[in-house]
Amino acid sequence: MATSSGGAMSSGERGTILIVDDEPEILTALRDLLEDEFDVWSAVSPLTALEILADEPSISVVVSDQRMPEMTGDVLLTKVREISDAQTILLTGYADLDAVVSAINNGRISAYAQKPWEPTLLMSMVANAHEQCHLRRALRLEQALLRGLMDGSQDPVSFKDSQGRFVRLNAAKAASLGHPVEACLHHREPELIGVVEEAAGIAAAEAEAFALGHGIEKIEERTGPNGTRFIQVSRVPIVGQDGAPARIAILEHDITDRRLMENRLYQAEKMQALGTMAGGVAHDFNNLLTAILGSLELALRRNDGDARLERLLQNATMAAERGTTLTQRLLTFSRQRDLSLRSVDARQLIHEMQDLILRSIGSGITVEEDLAPDLWLAHVDPDQLELALLNLCINARDAMPDGGHLVLATRNVVVRETDGFDLSPGDYVAIGVRDTGTGIPADVITRVFEPFFTTKPIGKGTGLGLSMVYGLAQQAGGVARVISPPGGGTTVEILLPRASA
Repeated sequence: MATSSGGAMSSGERGTILIVDDEPEILTALRDLLEDEFDVWSAVSPLTALEILADEPSISVVVSDQRMPEMTGDVLLTKVREISDAQTILLTGYADLDAVVSAINNGRISAYAQKPWEPTLLMSMVANAHEQCHLRRALRLEQALLRGLMDGSQDPVSFKDSQGRFVRLNAAKAASLGHPVEACLHHREPELIGVVEEAAGIAAAEAEAFALGHGIEKIEERTGPNGTRFIQVSRVPIVGQDGAPARIAILEHDITDRRLMENRLYQAEKMQALGTMAGGVAHDFNNLLTAILGSLELALRRNDGDARLERLLQNATMAAERGTTLTQRLLTFSRQRDLSLRSVDARQLIHEMQDLILRSIGSGITVEEDLAPDLWLAHVDPDQLELALLNLCINARDAMPDGGHLVLATRNVVVRETDGFDLSPGDYVAIGVRDTGTGIPADVITRVFEPFFTTKPIGKGTGLGLSMVYGLAQQAGGVARVISPPGGGTTVEILLPRASA
């Protein structure tokens, strides 16, 4: 027979107790003693008690008599230990010391009480046993949650002692250090990464977190085989028994992709603002130049044959016309100039430009073509594309004052959402100019498409060539980008939408 009494069987607020005794009167007395504080299950049979225990994992304490016909208490509690983590208490008579020793050795009982029991003492034993079971289960749950966090997280997670030595770390953290988990334990991170600057920064950040006594968050640059990465690092001190920080938890999250997206968004917004400003300036300047050119034309007509005055007027006219050309480039950059977009064979266009390019760049530079044989047609204004390519070739020439190698390259590109281009997914034609020049510094490369920005000496450039290239690509529905690795050399590539016919 099995019965329960008290509150809900596993309320979460009250402990659940199982008492086992073959004498119903004893069970009643024990229930009366315990049910005010605990939910109580009772069984007169040890076999029934084992079935209850298997069905009720919330039971935290088993109180069993020693002398029972089916099974002695010490044997029962040994079996309990095999299927449950509940604490166990043995009720014995004065002559059952051997049973107590057996229960301690085999069943690892929490305590034992002699019959007849002292109520206050027995209640205290049960309460202590329940508290021990509750704490052990809570600790096991925390360990399981921590293990799940450590093993399941794709982000690096680690714990260190006050000396900076690893006490726990997950596989992601170990992989970022280039070592197995076991090889990292009890070692300091600076010993494992080998980069002096990063090691000093990590040690300083951990010391700061310990000194402050609360969590801090920083974004750090890390250099690895895949280049520079931006890592958001949270360091949280863990207080020890003396109230002082004794451990530190470190959570790391790679935000490089987010940073790149933020930078692209910032660049796009800046270029849009510059385009709006440049378009307004170009319109106003164009109006002034129109008036100037008109006045110069009238002055030329009214000249009475003064050769010197005619030369001056013609020089002024040519200068004003060059100004008109610059305003047209500004309007192209700001996407306020109408383009004649149509299907263009970029391979044929580049072949037809060969003589013009060779004359423009002069001697000392070899020109090579790397054109995809199955190149798609591009949707672009061919006249503006010719002008853009000519500008890029002249820029490449200026980057190779001592001579070098220039490559005109084309390829087909299928853009996907995950490729990192500021483009809609689809088919594009890439047209690039590659040189072997000195390259572009990192602090300059983000500004090369801005109007009037140039690194050339005064009088050597207007800073509108690349701006026009950028505007052409944008207005055609594509994008222009610059690639300049640290070793030198620069590639400017225009991605244009594939023509539908």
